[in-house]
Amino acid sequence: MPSRDRPTILHVDLDAFFAAVEQRDRPELRGRPVIVGGGGPGDRGVVSAASYEARAFGVRSAMPLRTAGALCPQGVFLPVDGKKYARVSREVMAILRRFTPLVEQISIDEAFLDVAGSEALFGDAVEIARRIKAAITAETGLTASVGVSTTRLVAKIASDLRKPDGLVVVPAGEEAAFLAPLPIWRLWGVGEKTRRALADYRVTTIGDLAALPEDVLARRFGKMGPLLRERARGIDPTPVGIEAGAKSISHEHTFDIDTADRETIEKTLLSLADGVASRLRASGVKAGGVAVKIRDSEFVTITRQRVLPDPTDLTEEIWRVALDLARPEVRGMRVRLLGVAAIHLGATEQIGLFEEGRVRRHRAAEAVDQVRRRFGRHAIERARLLRGEIPDPFERDPLSPPDARRAGRARPTEGGEDGEEG
Repeated sequence: MPSRDRPTILHVDLDAFFAAVEQRDRPELRGRPVIVGGGGPGDRGVVSAASYEARAFGVRSAMPLRTAGALCPQGVFLPVDGKKYARVSREVMAILRRFTPLVEQISIDEAFLDVAGSEALFGDAVEIARRIKAAITAETGLTASVGVSTTRLVAKIASDLRKPDGLVVVPAGEEAAFLAPLPIWRLWGVGEKTRRALADYRVTTIGDLAALPEDVLARRFGKMGPLLRERARGIDPTPVGIEAGAKSISHEHTFDIDTADRETIEKTLLSLADGVASRLRASGVKAGGVAVKIRDSEFVTITRQRVLPDPTDLTEEIWRVALDLARPEVRGMRVRLLGVAAIHLGATEQIGLFEEGRVRRHRAAEAVDQVRRRFGRHAIERARLLRGEIPDPFERDPLSPPDARRAGRARPTEGGEDGEEG
């Protein structure tokens, strides 16, 4: 764990990564609006990355390419070159590991570092951040923005405030004050639905959320409520490191032929969720969150995750969240690989007496597990999975633990659930 008396956690985020790599490799594109994500504004896909020049016209990641073309007709549209971006990402991560072994890559273009043990060699965290930024520019020709704080959460938010080529330091003890005036959408884990719910309490800033009574948040958001309040105050005890964080239970499937068929995608997610849920029950743990992994025909990979209001080990509940996460990402995409992960695992809790529906579903799931253990995986099958070439989740290798948030996220769209990349 990092010392709390000084900032030692860094979040390094490459600026407009995909577009910046293209501008670096093609000098004639420098200073021009570059839009990565397709062959042209008439394509059906979405924007994967936009240079800062394109963003000045209102172009944003995940925006339909046709909309981007209307906003920025003079933009240069380029296809995604996933292999090239992955190669450059590896070069950057190698630079980071020269400064500390505690590097946690969370996507193709960003990583957390804990430099508490490196200060004797390289200076304090701020000096290390400056050295990292200089090394990335000198060796790759790219720029990175860095946030420095005592926690991962605050460091990540800080890195996004002065892009491009920014460096924001939040001293120990000033985390809550730093976050307070920022809009609520900047808080890690607050999605659109949560923002709408918080609007009922006139919450528009992170400080507004921090000031809400804990019992109010608990009544509205359940177990997620107190966690939101802690985050709003800059509290995040999660350590950085390869072995840090919660483990995951997960399965993935690579299609023999890339598919855009919605029914096939949904059935595959159901099969994968079924395998994950069965392993959860066998391990005596429940998922506090769900993550999905999607790889397209150009080998560009994205992961999305969500914290659950109540932990679960039931197939249907995991599947519904996986569907909700995957559907907006696979529109217009030919999918090569799908993965479903149960994250933030915890011990099984007694189901409440008044949750009769969940009790019945849980007993039914355990009965199915017993039959399958005795007579084989296919002794009982879901009706929706009887037709078509659907993968057997018990024959697939799981995503690499720990925690699906670190399963190399070479995103086809910039940013995470709510934010933008660089």
